[in-house]
Amino acid sequence: MKLAVIGTGYVGLVTGTCFAESGNEVTCVDIDADKIRRLQRGDIPIYEPGLSELVHRNTRYGRLKFTTNAADVVPQSRCVFLAVGTPQGDDGSADLRILWSVIEQLAPLLSPQTIVVIKSTVPVGTNREAARRLRELTGRDVDVASNPEFLKEGCAIEDFTKPDRVVVGVSRPEVGMVLEELYKPFLRTEHPFLVMNLESAEMTKYVANCMLATKISFINEMANVCERVGADINHVRKGIGHDQRIGFSFLFPGVGYGGSCFPKDVRAMMNVAEQHGVQPRILLAVDDVNHAQKEVLFQKLDRHFDGNVSGRTVAIWGLAFKPRTDDIREAPALVLIDRLLGAGADVRVHDPVAQDTVKRLYGDRITYCEQQYDTLDGADVLAIVTEWNEFRNPDFDLMKKKLKQPVIFDGRNLFDPEKMSNLGFTYSGIGLETPRHG
Repeated sequence: MKLAVIGTGYVGLVTGTCFAESGNEVTCVDIDADKIRRLQRGDIPIYEPGLSELVHRNTRYGRLKFTTNAADVVPQSRCVFLAVGTPQGDDGSADLRILWSVIEQLAPLLSPQTIVVIKSTVPVGTNREAARRLRELTGRDVDVASNPEFLKEGCAIEDFTKPDRVVVGVSRPEVGMVLEELYKPFLRTEHPFLVMNLESAEMTKYVANCMLATKISFINEMANVCERVGADINHVRKGIGHDQRIGFSFLFPGVGYGGSCFPKDVRAMMNVAEQHGVQPRILLAVDDVNHAQKEVLFQKLDRHFDGNVSGRTVAIWGLAFKPRTDDIREAPALVLIDRLLGAGADVRVHDPVAQDTVKRLYGDRITYCEQQYDTLDGADVLAIVTEWNEFRNPDFDLMKKKLKQPVIFDGRNLFDPEKMSNLGFTYSGIGLETPRHG
């Protein structure tokens, strides 16, 4: 099947590449000429495990192409996937100006058989409004489908090629049949292809992300209570997780969620609810708890230094909002860095892939270290913010030698408090019981 994907950001590039990998002829379109030139020469602008190899293979075999000229590919495409940005507006709602501009430009290029598939995360009613605008622009009905993505950064290739479900919203059953044929190679393990109306598909994306964000904020708040009462959140998490009604996923305490989806989608859903006369009480609390949780590490550091962080050197391991990505959008590490710089501290950082992105924000205001242990040279304390696997089994003897004092504030609970105490570290996690001796 001939496909066009408009937008070569995270979702668009993964979508186009994976469809090409299953034998389709895919052309990815973007107005950013520099990005297209980079992609054409095999330079992948985002970090995602496995993506570079797939792009190179499918480009080599001619199944995947990149262009700035939509007119060259859209008229011949059976499906045109829209994967453009819908950033958060000033009022918390999704800003759809890019989407509407793309639809206006595509309208004269669409053949009567083309299906426009909106992959971008959009508020309820957007797909139906897109169909209305296309009908007005073309003078005929244009098939529009909603196909929300459920990709986790760091696992996007596997999520796309081995989905636990595919959701599509359609106005005609025949459109669903075309998309089911397209997704069939990825559904061989009997995972469901769910067809519903446009509004339900749009809501499914938001509700899924809001539910996951709620679980994160809930366990973080419970972790904070555990610290105050002498309980251990890891024990509590296991005690509730074995209840099948609750489960274990997204019940790992930390320093708050970030990234391009959860913060934006929670606020967009709040906006949708308020526009329709529903007070989003739970989502307001989820967002508030998450904002507060991003301050926890700095608060711990500030208490440790008796309110005088100025002149201290703080080492930070992990800058990306999660491991296996270079995405720093709304990353908790940025909140910590801002607070430390504002308090007059010196900051030394290491992240396996996100350092260049952070450097564009902070320049020479902080020190960047190629090796994680180099951050500890002359540091008063270590703060761990992102749970990269390479941080899980470090050389503790070397760490003690390099740190001025063996003090670790762990925002991801990577280590066992009892073990750390026995090794001679002052160790504080999120919601963990302080070891008692004697």
